[in-house]
Amino acid sequence: MQYVLIVGLGSMGRTHLRAYQEMNNVRIAGIVDIQEQLELNNKDISFFNSFDEAVETLERIDVIDICLPTYLHKEYVKKAAELGKHVICEKPIARTLEEAKSMIDICQKNNVRLFIGQVVRFFPEYERAKRLIEAGTIGKPGIIRTSRNGKFPKAWNDWYSNYQNSGGVVLDLLIHDFDFLRWCFGEVNRVYAKGLMGREFAKIDYALVTLRFESGTIAHVEGSWAHDKFYTAYEFAGDNGSMEFDSRRYAFTAIKKRNVEDNSITISQNPLNENPYYQELTHFIECIEKNSPPIVTAEDAIKALEISLAAKKSMQMNKPVYLKEIL
Repeated sequence: MQYVLIVGLGSMGRTHLRAYQEMNNVRIAGIVDIQEQLELNNKDISFFNSFDEAVETLERIDVIDICLPTYLHKEYVKKAAELGKHVICEKPIARTLEEAKSMIDICQKNNVRLFIGQVVRFFPEYERAKRLIEAGTIGKPGIIRTSRNGKFPKAWNDWYSNYQNSGGVVLDLLIHDFDFLRWCFGEVNRVYAKGLMGREFAKIDYALVTLRFESGTIAHVEGSWAHDKFYTAYEFAGDNGSMEFDSRRYAFTAIKKRNVEDNSITISQNPLNENPYYQELTHFIECIEKNSPPIVTAEDAIKALEISLAAKKSMQMNKPVYLKEIL
């Protein structure tokens, strides 16, 4: 049995809470949030207004789950690691590479596990796409397009509107696609990005990022906080076919496969009805209990952060940026 302390009860904290409550091998040790106690379904859960109060009061904590704004990740990962507790932390891992690397170092020094919530790897339509690509369903991948769009996020203290704290749509939203695409196609060589950074931000943000992978695959990654409803989409084109997904129109992956007459057939593949956050957190807990490696590592999270920072630098310089320049 793993006793989990959740730090931060915003939208992600509540999402994690609901997932943990469905697990037989997890108990909620307590919840920390600086706001007044919010309505919870389970009245037996202990609620604290400070991290220190929770640590001093609770008899047992095995895992600390950090669902705080990005700029607070390093501070609370450090606190958790120095207590000898395993850490689950929401993405992005940190606001800067220096912060991210220090988080990994402090966890290694204290012999605790660090897991970063790059949850898109656990979405069935994305996980299936990776398997189909690896199986050669569309042949050799050439051009990729992804979109991730929605409303400007609301949060405590309106921290998303502070660009220095959030990093905008590139760092907070598109980092999902950067991680997933790197998982599928390997290391990124060059990044070129255009967006609103430096011209306008506040309550709207947009970015279009082109990634050139070392394998030669090219991906166009679009993200926006200027839409009424959230949606995601992708299209993967290879030399033997293509596949696509669009959450606005259908909940399946459509595969168009070329035959010898160069005509196309469409195969619909319905994803399983799975909660990706439940799948992600179940996986992390299992990794702790079995001391096994995770699907997504903290080092993977740093690589996704590097791509995000390269995109931000490309916007600033108005020219392509090679990943080696970020490193």
